[in-house]
Amino acid sequence: MPDTSTGGADVAKYHSIRDEILDLVAELNVGDALPPERALAPRFGVSRMTLRRAVEELVREGRLVRRQGAGTFVAGPKIAQGLAVTSFSEDMRQRGAVPSSRTLVVDDVLAGAPLGRRLEISPGESVVRVTRLRLADAAPMAVETLHVPRSIAPGLDGMMLADGSFYELLHDVYGLELSGGVQTIEATVTDEFESELLGVPLHSPAFLFERISRDTGGRVVEFVRSVYRGDRYQFRVELQPARRPARTAE
Repeated sequence: MPDTSTGGADVAKYHSIRDEILDLVAELNVGDALPPERALAPRFGVSRMTLRRAVEELVREGRLVRRQGAGTFVAGPKIAQGLAVTSFSEDMRQRGAVPSSRTLVVDDVLAGAPLGRRLEISPGESVVRVTRLRLADAAPMAVETLHVPRSIAPGLDGMMLADGSFYELLHDVYGLELSGGVQTIEATVTDEFESELLGVPLHSPAFLFERISRDTGGRVVEFVRSVYRGDRYQFRVELQPARRPARTAE
């Protein structure tokens, strides 16, 4: 049997260093620089390679952030998002962050077959397409592309959506209430456009959201495709034990 004692000791040492770095991070403020490797390695009594490995993992987890040519800094806390039909603006407010948006592109397109199926409209119908950068506390969080049938929201333009919630706009301007929807979430990586807007390296881990929402009359009012930063988002789901079927007498 191979001797794994050395390997086990290395793993234990690595996790110990990772915990010590986290303790150090807890003493710092968001945006503070982590001391350089040449100072931390002797402080923790490890090689720079071991230290670098632990730091890289914390960067991947979003606890730390690297800035080219500047160093490694303490990242802001992740925004926890529950699975519910809420707008980005409402969700950020519930978590103590200030939401804002920057409208990038607004145009009218024909639905075509794929988008028409999602919106349950004719391929020849007009659709408003709005691409926005969504921010929380002025930090970029997501790139969102909203598709709305023009018949649902006549007159909708970029100014109406500036720093506002589309759901609130539906209610206040168009008198529509949401009844629910279907949302899918999958892992992805950022492309060049998304990376530049979100301020992350190319092919950074991200979450891809696709959501279709309906009003109380059953009409589809939106199809949204959003790419969220993986280093700043996490999901919170409350779990309940499954109910056991009642026993029946034989």
